[in-house]
Amino acid sequence: MTLELPSAVKPLKIGTRGSPLALAQAHEVRHRLMAAFGLPDEAFEIVVISTTGDRVQDRPLKELGGKGLFTREIENDLLYSAIDIAVHSMKDMPVQQPKGLMLDCYLPREDVRDAFVSVSANGLADLAEGAVVGTSSLRRRAQLLHRRPDLQVVEFRGNVQTRLRKLDEGVAAATFLAMAGLRRLKMDQVPCVPVVPEDMLPAVAQGAIGIERRIDDQRAAGLLEALHDRPTGQRIAAERAFLTALDGSCQTPIAGLAELDGGSLRLRGQILRTDGSEALDDDQSGAIEDGPEMGRVMAEGLLARAGEGFFDWR
Repeated sequence: MTLELPSAVKPLKIGTRGSPLALAQAHEVRHRLMAAFGLPDEAFEIVVISTTGDRVQDRPLKELGGKGLFTREIENDLLYSAIDIAVHSMKDMPVQQPKGLMLDCYLPREDVRDAFVSVSANGLADLAEGAVVGTSSLRRRAQLLHRRPDLQVVEFRGNVQTRLRKLDEGVAAATFLAMAGLRRLKMDQVPCVPVVPEDMLPAVAQGAIGIERRIDDQRAAGLLEALHDRPTGQRIAAERAFLTALDGSCQTPIAGLAELDGGSLRLRGQILRTDGSEALDDDQSGAIEDGPEMGRVMAEGLLARAGEGFFDWR
């Protein structure tokens, strides 16, 4: 079958959220497709789609219903062919896709680490007792309070630029961002310190861009095949299997990271009580092809250790 390439007459419509980071990711996908197939700019159209998570900024994510807040409207447009592909930050993606959609293309993964951002401190240990830290992530909140229960953690919703502005306004002494986002936005001027995974295990799939398509769209399948980074896909498969078995969402503090070393895959996982009072960890290695099963078994083991009510809000 001959691959039908996009054109000015029938451009490929790329759906995305409207934040500067989301747009940078959509443009990266467009540039990679242009390079892979020798196509001009006009062969693509970037379509900005407003999501519930973007529109509602005055309430914590846990009150709004979970990760689908940043994907639901985009996936609806994809299902009804208003767009051809959708570009997502994989850490925002629910573990299940709507019927008729699939994720089988990942770009090479960026830096997975969190970034400690502050204009007055060089790291978590430098913060004064009782200092205010802003974050909208339950994972980061729980990890912070596990290490520094004296800190005050306040809600910090918004895109990267909004959170940096709140920091400048003195709403908090520090916040955390993803190193991947800062790199993709080329924000080298931001005063940040990368946090090694040993100190703060990142969110599942942090630093990875996924491209979603309709299962029956062979044109999109052929185009995306040229972009797919297999090692990233192998790592994400293990991490998301871990998340799936935990029934994870934005309402549960979960961290996970898979890394490859030759033919071996190392998977680290962590679950925490919402107030940071307890953290349970696991670390396993095995064959790369066993990554998804490793993730499932690790999740089951952590849940057994945690017991009933571990994730209840405190």
